[in-house]
Amino acid sequence: MSQVFPEPRVVHPIEQESFRRLRARLDTSRFPPLTRAVVERVVHSAADLDYASDLVTDESTLAAAHTALHAGAPVVVDVEMVAAGITRRDTVCRLRDARSGPGLTRSAHAVRLAYKDVGPGALWVIGCAPTALEELLTLHADPALVIGLPVGFVGAAESKAALRESGLPAVSNVSEKGGSAVAAAALNALLYHPVPKEKP
Repeated sequence: MSQVFPEPRVVHPIEQESFRRLRARLDTSRFPPLTRAVVERVVHSAADLDYASDLVTDESTLAAAHTALHAGAPVVVDVEMVAAGITRRDTVCRLRDARSGPGLTRSAHAVRLAYKDVGPGALWVIGCAPTALEELLTLHADPALVIGLPVGFVGAAESKAALRESGLPAVSNVSEKGGSAVAAAALNALLYHPVPKEKP
């Protein structure tokens, strides 16, 4: 089980001002709460307002993932750059242990290794390698969520389209853009969003 860091998060004044300016330029009030949190944090991470129309997800998917994440579900990342952006949760990344082979990239092999570690029910955060996302789709991994935001001109848009077609619970985007920062931001949005208090 991933380590959870429960202490309150202190928001720096620069971040507060940045989000104020973002909301002055982009009306996110039409989005339901978790979708809005993901959209705003992704837009903020890239200073790219176009993500508001490029991202694809839905509120019920995010709600289930939010519950799993705060219950301690493992978080798997494809590269250390994604892990570095997730500051309030331990992550699993097996890229250093992975090896490429015929028809298999290191990123794809790392996904295989990570799945052996965590099994079903994990949250997968893929922000770099389309081949990592493609490999995940072959594993029948039964994830709590796949944040599939790899970047690139070769395979990125196609792998994200395949993710959407798979029917897995997911956050993706339509275009070729993406990357480690935006993938980590999408996960952080769920981490930072408050957990509803239980009714007495």
